[in-house]
Amino acid sequence: MKPIRKAVIPVAGLGTRFLPATKAIPKEMLTIVDRPTIQYIVEEAVASGIEEIILVTSAGKSAIENHFDYDFQLDTILKDRKKDQLREELSNISNLIDIISVRQKEPLGLGHAIWMARNVVGDEPFMVLLGDDLVMSKVACCKQMIQLYEEVGESIVAVQRVPMDQTHQYGIVEGVAVEQERTYKVDRMVEKPAPGTCNSDMAIIGRYLLMPEIFELLERTTPGHGGEIQLTDALLALSNKRAMYAYEFNGKRYDAGDKLGYLKAIVDFAVSHNSLGKPFQAYLRKVCTELGQ
Repeated sequence: MKPIRKAVIPVAGLGTRFLPATKAIPKEMLTIVDRPTIQYIVEEAVASGIEEIILVTSAGKSAIENHFDYDFQLDTILKDRKKDQLREELSNISNLIDIISVRQKEPLGLGHAIWMARNVVGDEPFMVLLGDDLVMSKVACCKQMIQLYEEVGESIVAVQRVPMDQTHQYGIVEGVAVEQERTYKVDRMVEKPAPGTCNSDMAIIGRYLLMPEIFELLERTTPGHGGEIQLTDALLALSNKRAMYAYEFNGKRYDAGDKLGYLKAIVDFAVSHNSLGKPFQAYLRKVCTELGQ
């Protein structure tokens, strides 16, 4: 069984749900408290033992790559001003992990974006982390999935329970529970099912552990929902060839690509922040008191 060494992070999306904020700034660079969303995603991969990250980018996304690069001019200024703590923090970011970028030249969907990383990933299993999804957990969500992979040796999709009236907003998994805790063997997958056409409330979120066969299936996948090459269609084809599992991870997921989800993430990450947590909690109590009057 090959180890999980690489992670693909698609960041080529236009961020239309956050316009006008994302007109000039990549949505992945929007800040949660004191760092951009993409940094949380990369740090999750690093905490899970990933050795290399492949960013699937598009035009106008250079700010993401720059964020993880070394900036000689800024470092020199901080050194002259004796901002040693800031220098160390920025140095840690630039040395987090090896990052490679590939371009998705046309917006043909998530499945196509992942397919663009095929030559860099090669013939080994890999993780996919979506930049819209933040997960707050004691053990990194990716690490939980890798630990499960070491037991089952097959592809895994992370899932969460959602209200039945919201299933049409997600890729939905139907499956049967297996001996591993919070784990289901996948029987069927449906991308954004019409209301009443699916009995499951297990929604796929933006964490996947995939076998390399997915690339061949993505290449043959025809455009589906929204005229895009849907990853869910290729996942279903893969689950028909070999076993696939759905894992109900431990943690709380935030849709940081949605304005309300983004605000919820800011609040929850802020109240648990090392230095800002207590004063921010006090401020929230004051606000709640004033709203209750």
